[in-house]
Amino acid sequence: MAGLKDKRGFIDKDRLDLSERKAVEYWAKRWGVTADQITTAHRKVGRLTKDIAAELGKKR
Repeated sequence: MAGLKDKRGFIDKDRLDLSERKAVEYWAKRWGVTADQITTAHRKVGRLTKDIAAELGKKR
């Protein structure tokens, strides 16, 4: 289902793909962090947004 997108431009809200720039920008704005912080947390804990949020100390 690679062709399907939602209104934000990305599909999966449970997993974060760093190659989807819009998704990274959305979560960075929502959590009030930089894209670099998200990238670091992504490498440390994996791709699930709840794990990344927990690593950054934010609510999902």
